[in-house]
Amino acid sequence: MSKLMTTLAAIAGLIAAPAFAANDDHAGHHGAPAAAAAAEAPATMSEGTVRKVDKAGGKVTIAHGPLENLNMPPMTMVFRVADAAMLDGLEAGDKIRFSADRVSGTFTVTALEAAE
Repeated sequence: MSKLMTTLAAIAGLIAAPAFAANDDHAGHHGAPAAAAAAEAPATMSEGTVRKVDKAGGKVTIAHGPLENLNMPPMTMVFRVADAAMLDGLEAGDKIRFSADRVSGTFTVTALEAAE
């Protein structure tokens, strides 16, 4: 295979990988619905720093440490919030503790509090 074909195949794999990951519901393995799995084991609180608050969109960008329940390493990402009221008084730069889970296929903050 030529270098060009190898490069194109690698790029195609990188583009396709997030699409497969976004549709993978780890909590749904072994036939258990995601909601039932979430109800069985409460999410642990993780540390983070708010980078951006989008009240109109119901989203918050958080630079966070590892999210154990989602098997996710530290990174900065956008989350939906389970309740728009969670964003009241929240500002970029705030240190927080939060729980996140996959709700209907979307990463969602389900609990949030100021870090001490």
